[in-house]
Amino acid sequence: MTTWSRIVGTGGYLPANLVSNEELAKKLDTSDEWIRARTGIRQRHIADPKQGSSDLALEAARIALESAGMKASDIELIIVATSTPDFIFPSTACLLQDKLGAKGCPAFDIQAVCSGFVYGLTIADKFIRSGQYRSALVVGAEVFSRIIDWQDRSTAVLFGDGAGAVVLKADSMPGLMASVVHADGSQSGILSVPGNVCGGKVIGSPFLQMEGQSVFKFAVRVLEESGREVLAQCGLQPSDIDWLIPHQANVRILEATAKRLGIDPSKVIVTVDQHANTSAASVPLALNCAIRDGRVRSGQKVLLQAVGGGFTWGAVLVQM
Repeated sequence: MTTWSRIVGTGGYLPANLVSNEELAKKLDTSDEWIRARTGIRQRHIADPKQGSSDLALEAARIALESAGMKASDIELIIVATSTPDFIFPSTACLLQDKLGAKGCPAFDIQAVCSGFVYGLTIADKFIRSGQYRSALVVGAEVFSRIIDWQDRSTAVLFGDGAGAVVLKADSMPGLMASVVHADGSQSGILSVPGNVCGGKVIGSPFLQMEGQSVFKFAVRVLEESGREVLAQCGLQPSDIDWLIPHQANVRILEATAKRLGIDPSKVIVTVDQHANTSAASVPLALNCAIRDGRVRSGQKVLLQAVGGGFTWGAVLVQM
């Protein structure tokens, strides 16, 4: 009998501090109209200085476990996707495991920037389908506010903090139907944080740097390609899916991707206006929102997609 991994619970968490475009406009040479016209973003949530990615992950994980009707001790694998870990080490996943009160199961981070959740979901799915584990917690958690130059209008308006989580469980019914992940390190220069710590000092830059137009063109191309690739694995067409949930980076990227795939805009889940770009947290946050408000329902086919620095990208086709 074929073993599948199914999403049985979702959760999301956003820090309490809500920052509107108008508030940013007081400090930057920008305006609400300028930001919304170019990005679709209206607001973002910013973590308290005392909150780390593991704290945001904990809140999202608790909600996901509750919705799955499971306890932390039921989880056999923990994967956290983050580019903004609490520490160099131990991993954010190990910190999350301790805060959840779960012991013994493997816990590790993956770093694929905005594609991290799609990578994590793919890895967890392989573990479950192989029969090694029967359940997994996959979390995307970020505090990108820590690596943003808040004097740089071109990047400061784009990002926010948050966490999203899903619980996977082995099942005889189809769940994660297919996945693809890719990377191209030759494109690392167009989106990066080119710094590191050496001898207690920051070497290079600790702030996010991005070539906006290059990222846009690359993102739209690979999102279309990965979407078609994962659908082809299942013998499906874009018209067969019920919902498209792309990485929530910029509404223009979402619209262009849907157009190239031939998917009606009404089938695209959009949360970037509410959350801004939360990197690895954006896809699970959007999925959780769409489940909670009743749009995404049991039996529907959902295409999850992401693209991020590295460059990394991928897609997962899920039957809910």
